[in-house]
Amino acid sequence: MKLALAWISAAFSAALVPAGLQAEQPKTTVIHNQPSYTISNADVSLSVTVIGGHMAPVTFFRTDNQPVQPYHITPWQDEPKTEMPVPVLVPLRGDFFCMPFGGNSDPVNGEKHPPHGEVAGSPWSAAQISEQKKVTSLTMALSPSVRKGRVVKQLSLISGHNAVYSKHTIEGFAGAVPLGHHATLRMPEKDGAVHLSSSPIRFGMTYPGTFSDPKNREYQALLPGAKFTELTKVPALAKGAPDADLSRLPGRYGHADLIQLVNETGSEHPAWIAAAYPDDGYVWFALKDPKMLASTVFWMEYHGRHGHPWNGRNNCLGLEDVTAYFADGLAASTQENVLTKEGVKTAVELSATAPTEIRYIQGVAKIPTGFDRVASIDFAPGQISLVSPSGQRVTTPVNHEFLKTGKLE
Repeated sequence: MKLALAWISAAFSAALVPAGLQAEQPKTTVIHNQPSYTISNADVSLSVTVIGGHMAPVTFFRTDNQPVQPYHITPWQDEPKTEMPVPVLVPLRGDFFCMPFGGNSDPVNGEKHPPHGEVAGSPWSAAQISEQKKVTSLTMALSPSVRKGRVVKQLSLISGHNAVYSKHTIEGFAGAVPLGHHATLRMPEKDGAVHLSSSPIRFGMTYPGTFSDPKNREYQALLPGAKFTELTKVPALAKGAPDADLSRLPGRYGHADLIQLVNETGSEHPAWIAAAYPDDGYVWFALKDPKMLASTVFWMEYHGRHGHPWNGRNNCLGLEDVTAYFADGLAASTQENVLTKEGVKTAVELSATAPTEIRYIQGVAKIPTGFDRVASIDFAPGQISLVSPSGQRVTTPVNHEFLKTGKLE
């Protein structure tokens, strides 16, 4: 296929697409009320909003008789547009990159960022689709105004892989900042339908403050600031209530809660988080370098918010791989906090002269009957094997080496 090279400027083009790749400037299509770019191959179709760069819908196993769309799309997306409290809520769906990650309610050194940063709620520009051998990539760029610099987003598909390879290159910024991915998965209405597991953790902690304030018609079920070591035993807020089992979601209807898992960093292999949907026959997984993205924040929204635009109807699961202090933003993450006192990194130090790359992999594998959750993941060259507690194995092609090398082939 002959593809035309169309760029805003030749210099900007060279910075976004490596030499030797064929590239074209894509058109947008309105998907769930948002202009979006789409790339696809025989295995995966992926759409990304222009506003905020939110990745959804994504269809894995797209030519299979049972394709999989694991990401959540908020219920107001297909409604007439209304004024939103913050920009990130306008396109809110699927996975998106956040910097500074969190609410950012407090200014720092004169900087006042919107929730999850301009990268999550402002228009991305100069989109290009490139193809080389088995790899198809969508590249976009955004230059925030609050802290000067540029972020280049590259989302790639590899033929034969039911996975999305993400790379965000941060250029020109200086100083510490919390950042990460905000993967938001669909949540069935059936209690306990999603089975969660992760690579080894040092510990977990519930949000230390009030995450869901009843004054705002929001409600939480977990005890604030409680430390735990197992997802199955998380202290509840109500006096005398049994520990919550967060390995099986959804649970605690009418509540919205936040926790953070701190990853172990000693393994030579990637850290991982997995959400198995045994009733639907698949598992979603994410792989990362825990030295770069040190924690996973769980946002568990089970009809627990009743203000606009939530209106008690939102049911989703955020599995957010970050280096941050919960979802509090720049000020809390760059100051001493209860996690840094435990030796946990809550911000990434950026250099104005040396680019920083954040690499991340998300994928889906089909699972057989009886495969209820992921107990472990075995890594081999170019593939991973998901192993259930009973010993069932599902092997799928994944270039996990990308997390170290940045190379897709």
